[in-house]
Amino acid sequence: MNPKSAAPAVQYLDSNDAVGTFLGGIRGTPILALDTEGASFHRFIDRIYLLQLSTRDRHAIIDPLPIASPAGLGALLEDPKVEIVFHDADYDLRLLHQDYGWHVRRIFDTRIAAQLLGVKAFGLAALLEQHFGVKLDKKHQRADWSMRPLTQGMLDYAAQDTMHLLQLRDVLKEQLERRGRWSWAQEEFERLEGTRWAPEAAGDAFLRIKGARDLTRRELAVLREVAQWRDATAHALDRSTFRVVANEVLLEISRLQPATSDALGKIKGMPRGMVERASKDVLDAVARGLAVPEAQLPRFPKSARWEKDPEFDDKVSRLKAVRDAAAVRLELDPGVLGSRERLEAVARLVPRSVDDLVAIPELRRWQVAEMGDAFVKALSGFKHKPKKSPPTDSPYLEA
Repeated sequence: MNPKSAAPAVQYLDSNDAVGTFLGGIRGTPILALDTEGASFHRFIDRIYLLQLSTRDRHAIIDPLPIASPAGLGALLEDPKVEIVFHDADYDLRLLHQDYGWHVRRIFDTRIAAQLLGVKAFGLAALLEQHFGVKLDKKHQRADWSMRPLTQGMLDYAAQDTMHLLQLRDVLKEQLERRGRWSWAQEEFERLEGTRWAPEAAGDAFLRIKGARDLTRRELAVLREVAQWRDATAHALDRSTFRVVANEVLLEISRLQPATSDALGKIKGMPRGMVERASKDVLDAVARGLAVPEAQLPRFPKSARWEKDPEFDDKVSRLKAVRDAAAVRLELDPGVLGSRERLEAVARLVPRSVDDLVAIPELRRWQVAEMGDAFVKALSGFKHKPKKSPPTDSPYLEA
Protein backbone atom coordinates (compact mmCIF):
# COMPACT_ATOMS: atom_id res chain seq x y z
CA MET A 1 0.00 0.00 0.00
CA ASN A 2 1.21 3.48 -0.79
CA PRO A 3 1.67 5.23 2.58
CA LYS A 4 0.06 8.38 1.15
CA SER A 5 -3.06 6.61 -0.13
CA ALA A 6 -4.93 6.50 3.16
CA ALA A 7 -4.63 7.77 6.69
CA PRO A 8 -4.78 4.65 8.88
CA ALA A 9 -6.85 4.76 12.04
CA VAL A 10 -4.82 5.14 15.22
CA GLN A 11 -6.22 3.99 18.57
CA TYR A 12 -5.45 6.05 21.66
CA LEU A 13 -5.28 3.70 24.64
CA ASP A 14 -5.36 5.13 28.15
CA SER A 15 -6.95 2.38 30.24
CA ASN A 16 -5.80 -1.06 31.33
CA ASP A 17 -8.74 -2.70 29.58
CA ALA A 18 -8.16 -0.90 26.30
CA VAL A 19 -4.46 -1.71 26.32
CA GLY A 20 -5.11 -5.34 27.21
CA THR A 21 -7.67 -5.68 24.41
CA PHE A 22 -5.33 -4.18 21.81
CA LEU A 23 -2.35 -6.29 22.87
CA GLY A 24 -4.53 -9.40 22.90
CA GLY A 25 -5.60 -8.58 19.37
CA ILE A 26 -2.04 -8.44 18.08
CA ARG A 27 -0.81 -11.50 19.98
CA GLY A 28 1.07 -13.71 17.55
CA THR A 29 2.23 -10.84 15.32
CA PRO A 30 5.67 -11.62 13.88
CA ILE A 31 6.72 -7.97 13.68
CA LEU A 32 6.03 -4.76 15.57
CA ALA A 33 7.18 -1.16 15.10
CA LEU A 34 7.76 0.76 18.32
CA ASP A 35 8.67 4.28 19.37
CA THR A 36 8.62 6.13 22.67
CA GLU A 37 8.24 9.77 23.62
CA GLY A 38 10.16 11.09 26.61
CA ALA A 39 10.49 14.63 27.91
CA SER A 40 14.19 15.14 28.66
CA PHE A 41 13.96 18.64 27.19
CA HIS A 42 11.43 19.54 29.86
CA ARG A 43 11.86 17.17 32.83
CA PHE A 44 14.71 16.43 35.24
CA ILE A 45 14.10 12.69 35.25
CA ASP A 46 13.10 11.39 31.86
CA ARG A 47 10.63 8.57 31.51
CA ILE A 48 8.29 7.22 28.86
CA TYR A 49 5.22 9.41 28.37
CA LEU A 50 3.91 7.71 25.22
CA LEU A 51 4.37 4.36 23.50
CA GLN A 52 3.58 4.19 19.78
CA LEU A 53 2.98 0.77 18.21
CA SER A 54 2.27 -0.44 14.68
CA THR A 55 1.73 -3.87 13.18
CA ARG A 56 1.17 -4.40 9.47
CA ASP A 57 -2.46 -3.32 9.80
CA ARG A 58 -3.04 -1.80 13.24
CA HIS A 59 -1.73 1.34 14.93
CA ALA A 60 -2.01 2.51 18.53
CA ILE A 61 -0.68 5.02 21.01
CA ILE A 62 -0.48 3.86 24.63
CA ASP A 63 -0.60 6.48 27.37
CA PRO A 64 1.43 4.84 30.16
CA LEU A 65 0.62 7.44 32.85
CA PRO A 66 -2.87 6.28 33.90
CA ILE A 67 -2.30 2.54 33.47
CA ALA A 68 -0.36 -0.30 35.05
CA SER A 69 2.80 -1.59 33.43
CA PRO A 70 1.66 -3.16 30.12
CA ALA A 71 3.06 -6.63 30.75
CA GLY A 72 1.63 -7.92 27.48
CA LEU A 73 3.79 -5.45 25.56
CA GLY A 74 6.86 -6.48 27.52
CA ALA A 75 6.21 -10.11 26.60
CA LEU A 76 6.08 -9.15 22.91
CA LEU A 77 9.28 -7.10 23.09
CA GLU A 78 11.19 -9.88 24.83
CA ASP A 79 9.89 -12.65 22.54
CA PRO A 80 12.72 -13.72 20.21
CA LYS A 81 10.13 -14.76 17.61
CA VAL A 82 8.88 -11.16 17.27
CA GLU A 83 10.96 -8.63 15.34
CA ILE A 84 10.85 -5.16 16.92
CA VAL A 85 11.51 -2.27 14.55
CA PHE A 86 12.80 1.09 15.78
CA HIS A 87 14.32 4.16 14.23
CA ASP A 88 17.40 5.06 16.29
CA ALA A 89 16.71 2.53 19.03
CA ASP A 90 19.37 3.41 21.59
CA TYR A 91 17.48 5.88 23.80
CA ASP A 92 14.18 4.01 23.43
CA LEU A 93 15.89 0.84 24.65
CA ARG A 94 17.39 2.66 27.63
CA LEU A 95 14.02 4.13 28.65
CA LEU A 96 12.24 0.79 28.24
CA HIS A 97 14.84 -0.80 30.49
CA GLN A 98 14.73 2.03 33.03
CA ASP A 99 10.94 2.24 33.30
CA TYR A 100 9.92 -1.40 32.89
CA GLY A 101 13.06 -3.52 33.12
CA TRP A 102 12.42 -4.90 29.62
CA HIS A 103 15.28 -6.31 27.55
CA VAL A 104 14.17 -6.03 23.94
CA ARG A 105 15.11 -8.91 21.63
CA ARG A 106 15.41 -9.28 17.85
CA ILE A 107 15.80 -5.63 16.93
CA PHE A 108 15.77 -3.94 13.54
CA ASP A 109 16.95 -0.32 13.56
CA THR A 110 16.13 1.59 10.38
CA ARG A 111 18.68 4.30 11.20
CA ILE A 112 21.53 1.78 11.39
CA ALA A 113 20.27 0.01 8.28
CA ALA A 114 20.32 3.28 6.33
CA GLN A 115 23.83 4.12 7.53
CA LEU A 116 25.12 0.69 6.47
CA LEU A 117 23.72 1.40 3.01
CA GLY A 118 25.70 4.64 2.82
CA VAL A 119 22.66 6.90 3.13
CA LYS A 120 23.79 10.40 4.09
CA ALA A 121 20.41 11.73 5.32
CA PHE A 122 19.35 8.94 7.66
CA GLY A 123 16.83 10.77 9.86
CA LEU A 124 13.34 9.26 9.80
CA ALA A 125 11.79 12.29 8.08
CA ALA A 126 14.40 12.21 5.31
CA LEU A 127 14.04 8.45 4.77
CA LEU A 128 10.23 8.54 4.60
CA GLU A 129 10.30 11.41 2.14
CA GLN A 130 12.96 9.71 0.01
CA HIS A 131 11.22 6.33 -0.22
CA PHE A 132 7.53 7.17 0.08
CA GLY A 133 7.15 10.90 -0.51
CA VAL A 134 5.79 11.26 3.03
CA LYS A 135 6.58 14.57 4.70
CA LEU A 136 6.56 14.48 8.49
CA ASP A 137 5.27 17.50 10.34
CA LYS A 138 8.05 18.68 12.68
CA LYS A 139 5.84 21.11 14.58
CA HIS A 140 5.89 19.09 17.80
CA GLN A 141 9.56 18.00 17.80
CA ARG A 142 10.21 19.73 21.13
CA ALA A 143 6.74 19.15 22.59
CA ASP A 144 6.31 18.44 26.28
CA TRP A 145 4.96 14.89 26.15
CA SER A 146 4.42 14.88 29.90
CA MET A 147 1.58 17.39 29.60
CA ARG A 148 -2.03 16.22 29.74
CA PRO A 149 -4.32 16.37 27.94
CA LEU A 150 -2.40 15.88 24.72
CA THR A 151 -3.67 17.78 21.72
CA GLN A 152 -4.87 15.93 18.63
CA GLY A 153 -1.99 17.49 16.73
CA MET A 154 0.51 16.00 19.18
CA LEU A 155 -1.11 12.56 18.90
CA ASP A 156 -1.08 12.74 15.11
CA TYR A 157 2.59 13.73 15.19
CA ALA A 158 3.47 10.86 17.54
CA ALA A 159 1.63 8.30 15.43
CA GLN A 160 3.72 9.16 12.36
CA ASP A 161 6.83 7.73 13.98
CA THR A 162 5.69 4.10 13.60
CA MET A 163 2.89 3.94 11.02
CA HIS A 164 5.33 3.80 8.04
CA LEU A 165 8.23 2.14 9.86
CA LEU A 166 7.52 -1.46 8.83
CA GLN A 167 7.35 -0.51 5.16
CA LEU A 168 10.63 1.36 5.54
CA ARG A 169 12.14 -1.69 7.21
CA ASP A 170 11.09 -3.84 4.23
CA VAL A 171 12.73 -1.49 1.73
CA LEU A 172 15.97 -1.21 3.70
CA LYS A 173 16.22 -4.94 4.39
CA GLU A 174 15.79 -5.72 0.70
CA GLN A 175 18.58 -3.28 -0.15
CA LEU A 176 20.85 -4.71 2.54
CA GLU A 177 20.31 -8.24 1.22
CA ARG A 178 20.83 -7.16 -2.38
CA ARG A 179 24.14 -5.49 -1.49
CA GLY A 180 25.35 -8.35 0.70
CA ARG A 181 25.17 -6.31 3.91
CA TRP A 182 22.33 -8.01 5.77
CA SER A 183 24.83 -9.89 7.96
CA TRP A 184 26.41 -6.53 8.86
CA ALA A 185 23.06 -5.23 10.04
CA GLN A 186 22.30 -8.41 11.98
CA GLU A 187 25.56 -8.04 13.91
CA GLU A 188 24.81 -4.41 14.75
CA PHE A 189 21.25 -5.26 15.80
CA GLU A 190 22.47 -8.08 18.05
CA ARG A 191 24.72 -5.63 19.87
CA LEU A 192 21.73 -3.38 20.56
CA GLU A 193 20.11 -6.17 22.59
CA GLY A 194 22.52 -5.41 25.42
CA THR A 195 21.51 -1.75 25.71
CA ARG A 196 20.65 -0.86 29.32
CA TRP A 197 19.94 2.26 31.34
CA ALA A 198 23.09 3.30 33.22
CA PRO A 199 22.54 6.34 35.44
CA GLU A 200 25.45 8.74 35.62
CA ALA A 201 27.18 9.19 38.97
CA ALA A 202 26.41 12.72 40.13
CA GLY A 203 29.31 13.38 42.51
CA ASP A 204 31.78 14.89 40.06
CA ALA A 205 29.27 15.93 37.38
CA PHE A 206 30.18 19.61 37.86
CA LEU A 207 33.66 18.87 36.52
CA ARG A 208 32.08 17.85 33.22
CA ILE A 209 30.41 21.22 32.67
CA LYS A 210 31.93 22.77 29.56
CA GLY A 211 34.18 25.62 30.69
CA ALA A 212 34.88 24.22 34.17
CA ARG A 213 38.54 23.63 33.28
CA ASP A 214 39.00 27.38 32.89
CA LEU A 215 38.14 28.00 36.56
CA THR A 216 40.52 28.26 39.50
CA ARG A 217 40.22 25.66 42.24
CA ARG A 218 38.35 28.16 44.45
CA GLU A 219 35.95 28.88 41.62
CA LEU A 220 35.53 25.14 41.14
CA ALA A 221 34.49 24.86 44.78
CA VAL A 222 31.80 27.48 44.21
CA LEU A 223 30.72 25.76 41.00
CA ARG A 224 30.33 22.46 42.85
CA GLU A 225 28.03 24.05 45.41
CA VAL A 226 25.86 26.04 43.01
CA ALA A 227 25.61 23.07 40.63
CA GLN A 228 24.40 20.88 43.49
CA TRP A 229 21.83 23.54 44.41
CA ARG A 230 20.70 23.80 40.76
CA ASP A 231 20.38 20.04 40.33
CA ALA A 232 18.50 19.59 43.61
CA THR A 233 16.11 22.38 42.60
CA ALA A 234 15.60 20.86 39.14
CA HIS A 235 14.91 17.48 40.74
CA ALA A 236 12.35 18.99 43.14
CA LEU A 237 10.62 20.84 40.29
CA ASP A 238 11.03 17.90 37.88
CA ARG A 239 12.42 20.33 35.35
CA SER A 240 15.43 20.07 33.04
CA THR A 241 18.49 21.61 34.68
CA PHE A 242 19.01 24.20 31.92
CA ARG A 243 15.43 25.38 32.48
CA VAL A 244 16.35 26.21 36.09
CA VAL A 245 19.74 27.86 35.51
CA ALA A 246 21.98 27.38 32.47
CA ASN A 247 25.52 26.05 32.83
CA GLU A 248 26.93 29.34 31.52
CA VAL A 249 25.23 31.19 34.37
CA LEU A 250 26.63 28.76 36.94
CA LEU A 251 30.13 29.42 35.57
CA GLU A 252 29.60 33.18 35.82
CA ILE A 253 28.33 32.87 39.41
CA SER A 254 31.45 30.85 40.21
CA ARG A 255 33.70 33.57 38.81
CA LEU A 256 31.89 36.60 40.24
CA GLN A 257 30.91 35.01 43.57
CA PRO A 258 28.03 37.42 44.31
CA ALA A 259 27.29 38.22 47.97
CA THR A 260 23.95 40.02 47.54
CA SER A 261 20.68 39.44 45.73
CA ASP A 262 21.30 42.58 43.65
CA ALA A 263 24.69 41.28 42.50
CA LEU A 264 23.16 37.90 41.68
CA GLY A 265 20.35 39.51 39.71
CA LYS A 266 22.83 41.46 37.56
CA ILE A 267 24.45 38.28 36.24
CA LYS A 268 23.45 37.87 32.61
CA GLY A 269 21.03 35.01 32.10
CA MET A 270 20.12 34.55 35.76
CA PRO A 271 16.33 34.00 35.78
CA ARG A 272 14.52 36.77 37.61
CA GLY A 273 12.12 34.27 39.13
CA MET A 274 15.01 32.32 40.65
CA VAL A 275 16.50 35.50 42.07
CA GLU A 276 13.17 36.34 43.71
CA ARG A 277 12.50 32.84 45.05
CA ALA A 278 15.90 31.36 45.73
CA SER A 279 18.56 34.07 45.99
CA LYS A 280 19.31 33.13 49.61
CA ASP A 281 19.87 29.48 48.64
CA VAL A 282 22.18 30.48 45.78
CA LEU A 283 24.14 32.92 47.92
CA ASP A 284 24.45 30.29 50.66
CA ALA A 285 25.86 27.89 48.07
CA VAL A 286 28.40 30.52 46.99
CA ALA A 287 29.38 31.08 50.63
CA ARG A 288 29.87 27.34 51.17
CA GLY A 289 32.19 27.24 48.19
CA LEU A 290 34.19 30.18 49.51
CA ALA A 291 34.45 28.53 52.94
CA VAL A 292 36.02 25.30 51.70
CA PRO A 293 39.50 24.93 53.28
CA GLU A 294 42.36 25.43 50.87
CA ALA A 295 43.53 21.85 51.26
CA GLN A 296 40.07 20.51 50.33
CA LEU A 297 39.47 22.52 47.18
CA PRO A 298 38.35 20.33 44.27
CA ARG A 299 40.65 19.66 41.40
CA PHE A 300 40.47 17.75 38.17
CA PRO A 301 41.86 14.23 38.53
CA LYS A 302 45.54 14.11 37.69
CA SER A 303 46.36 12.28 34.53
CA ALA A 304 48.37 9.13 34.98
CA ARG A 305 52.01 9.26 33.97
CA TRP A 306 52.28 7.98 30.45
CA GLU A 307 55.18 6.95 28.27
CA LYS A 308 54.42 8.07 24.78
CA ASP A 309 54.45 5.50 22.04
CA PRO A 310 56.31 7.45 19.33
CA GLU A 311 54.93 5.16 16.60
CA PHE A 312 51.30 5.34 17.65
CA ASP A 313 50.25 8.25 15.43
CA ASP A 314 51.92 6.61 12.44
CA LYS A 315 50.02 3.36 13.13
CA VAL A 316 46.70 5.14 13.38
CA SER A 317 47.41 7.11 10.20
CA ARG A 318 48.11 3.90 8.29
CA LEU A 319 44.92 2.31 9.57
CA LYS A 320 42.95 5.45 8.75
CA ALA A 321 44.22 5.30 5.18
CA VAL A 322 42.98 1.70 4.94
CA ARG A 323 39.62 2.66 6.41
CA ASP A 324 39.18 5.69 4.17
CA ALA A 325 40.00 3.67 1.04
CA ALA A 326 37.47 1.02 2.11
CA ALA A 327 34.90 3.75 2.75
CA VAL A 328 35.28 4.97 -0.83
CA ARG A 329 35.07 1.42 -2.19
CA LEU A 330 31.98 0.58 -0.12
CA GLU A 331 30.39 4.05 -0.45
CA LEU A 332 30.14 4.39 3.32
CA ASP A 333 30.77 7.20 5.75
CA PRO A 334 34.24 6.51 7.24
CA GLY A 335 32.87 6.85 10.77
CA VAL A 336 30.31 4.12 10.10
CA LEU A 337 32.98 1.84 8.72
CA GLY A 338 35.26 2.32 11.70
CA SER A 339 35.53 5.05 14.33
CA ARG A 340 38.89 6.42 15.46
CA GLU A 341 38.40 4.56 18.75
CA ARG A 342 38.34 1.27 16.86
CA LEU A 343 41.37 2.19 14.80
CA GLU A 344 43.25 2.99 18.01
CA ALA A 345 42.31 -0.41 19.46
CA VAL A 346 43.87 -2.05 16.39
CA ALA A 347 46.95 0.20 16.63
CA ARG A 348 47.52 -0.79 20.26
CA LEU A 349 47.44 -4.48 19.43
CA VAL A 350 49.42 -4.46 16.15
CA PRO A 351 47.81 -7.70 14.89
CA ARG A 352 49.92 -10.32 13.18
CA SER A 353 46.90 -12.01 11.62
CA VAL A 354 43.22 -11.47 11.00
CA ASP A 355 42.54 -13.89 13.86
CA ASP A 356 44.12 -11.38 16.25
CA LEU A 357 41.62 -8.75 15.10
CA VAL A 358 38.66 -10.94 15.99
CA ALA A 359 39.70 -10.67 19.64
CA ILE A 360 39.26 -6.87 19.68
CA PRO A 361 35.79 -6.27 21.18
CA GLU A 362 35.43 -2.86 19.52
CA LEU A 363 35.65 -4.38 16.03
CA ARG A 364 32.68 -5.97 14.33
CA ARG A 365 33.09 -9.21 12.39
CA TRP A 366 31.95 -7.49 9.21
CA GLN A 367 34.58 -4.78 9.65
CA VAL A 368 37.26 -7.43 10.08
CA ALA A 369 36.04 -9.13 6.92
CA GLU A 370 36.19 -5.91 4.91
CA MET A 371 39.44 -4.44 6.26
CA GLY A 372 41.23 -7.11 8.29
CA ASP A 373 43.82 -8.20 5.76
CA ALA A 374 44.65 -4.58 4.88
CA PHE A 375 44.94 -3.66 8.58
CA VAL A 376 47.42 -6.48 9.18
CA LYS A 377 49.44 -5.51 6.12
CA ALA A 378 49.47 -1.81 7.10
CA LEU A 379 51.00 -2.63 10.50
CA SER A 380 53.30 -5.43 9.38
CA GLY A 381 56.43 -3.41 10.10
CA PHE A 382 55.59 -2.74 13.75
CA LYS A 383 56.16 -4.87 16.83
CA HIS A 384 53.16 -6.99 17.86
CA LYS A 385 51.67 -6.18 21.28
CA PRO A 386 50.54 -9.23 23.27
CA LYS A 387 46.82 -9.60 23.97
CA LYS A 388 47.39 -9.22 27.70
CA SER A 389 48.19 -5.51 27.21
CA PRO A 390 45.60 -3.53 29.19
CA PRO A 391 42.91 -1.99 27.00
CA THR A 392 42.78 1.79 27.10
CA ASP A 393 41.40 4.62 25.06
CA SER A 394 44.71 6.44 25.31
CA PRO A 395 47.43 6.24 22.67
CA TYR A 396 49.99 5.95 25.45
CA LEU A 397 51.27 3.08 27.55
CA GLU A 398 51.28 3.52 31.32
CA ALA A 399 54.75 3.85 32.78
